[in-house]
Amino acid sequence: MTNITEKIKLSLSKRQRSEKRFKFLGFIGISFAILFLIIILYSIFSQGQSAFKSTYIELNIFFDEKIIDVEGKRDIEDIKFANFRKIITNSLDNYFPEVEKREEKRKLHEFISSSEEKNLMNLVLSDQELIGKSKRLWLLASSTIDVIHKNPEMERIVESDRLVDDLELSWFKTFKENGNLKFGFNKNFFSKADSTEPEQAGVLGSMLGSFFTLLITLILSFPIAVAAGVFLEELAPKNRFTDFIEVNINNLAAVPSIIFGLLGLAIFLNVMHLPRSAPIVGGMVLALMTLPTIIIATRASLKAVPPSIREAAIGLGATKFQTVNHHVLPLSMPGILTGTIIGMSQALGESAPLLMIGMVAFIVDIPGSFTDSATVLPVQIYLWKSTAARGFLELTAAGVMVLLTFLILMNGLAVFVRQKFEKKW
Repeated sequence: MTNITEKIKLSLSKRQRSEKRFKFLGFIGISFAILFLIIILYSIFSQGQSAFKSTYIELNIFFDEKIIDVEGKRDIEDIKFANFRKIITNSLDNYFPEVEKREEKRKLHEFISSSEEKNLMNLVLSDQELIGKSKRLWLLASSTIDVIHKNPEMERIVESDRLVDDLELSWFKTFKENGNLKFGFNKNFFSKADSTEPEQAGVLGSMLGSFFTLLITLILSFPIAVAAGVFLEELAPKNRFTDFIEVNINNLAAVPSIIFGLLGLAIFLNVMHLPRSAPIVGGMVLALMTLPTIIIATRASLKAVPPSIREAAIGLGATKFQTVNHHVLPLSMPGILTGTIIGMSQALGESAPLLMIGMVAFIVDIPGSFTDSATVLPVQIYLWKSTAARGFLELTAAGVMVLLTFLILMNGLAVFVRQKFEKKW
């Protein structure tokens, strides 16, 4: 009896040790996952936060009538075609009158972003009383000056490894010491599309492109997927044909997304001749990719509804279609919506299928419809990352932050819908 008791105790202690080891290994695995997640998020946020601010230089701008309105007619068309770049360069030359060499002046003139020419034009058009007068204005600095301002350690780097030479650095320090250099909110990031100049680039164009693309995806995929899921789960006869369809739907959910891009390239562009780089084509491609996910979620939600609901409805005289339409489908809708939101989140983060249909093009205009050329957030991030200019690094991280924000919001909405409307059986 004593031997049996000792054997039982020994067996229990071994099982308890095994359980403790398993829990410890699980804890270590989760800890490493959280650690890597923190490292990734920290690297993204630490690098991307500087993209939300820009460098501005204060100059005394003289709106020379001889440049803006030579004939003095105050004609809007004449003002639009005036050389506002000359207005800016004159102000820089007046700030540094000692700069006389042509090459040095060229470097000095590059301190201000070219986008300020249009801003000055709009300012004069809104208030023509400025013509012939001077006004102190904060102008957007070029990306090179912005990078130097955001990274003070660069001032101590040797000239050969620096973005600017010693003379340009001395001008930068003069602006800084005189209080004519400051940080301001980067309005361009949320109000502009892509640009070859980092200080002028923004995400509004790609955000609207993503919105139009996902709207097409939702309009096409949701009703078709729900109808297919209801038919297969509730109405279709169980035979080899429906089994074949079910197997292929499950297989499609695991097909690499770039395959759908190749399908879209072959059918929608080469056969149907739809506009390249348009959200309508991107939405159709992503709808094909999202369909299996929503169908599987729909079928799982329908299965979760207790059979007693169906039996009660049929027992009261309802047809099978009425049972599904009036009882089963409404009760399964929270799960269907959750699966739809998760599928849309996956579509939002996709870039490979959209690269195949030309949505990788450089688009400087903000799209206004489903047929306008556009890009999407993941592709915009890819384009910025592949650009050599130093200023695009922080824009890449900031773009990832914007994309992560939308993904977190969409997944949070899925969790909320699930917990708020799901019924416990």
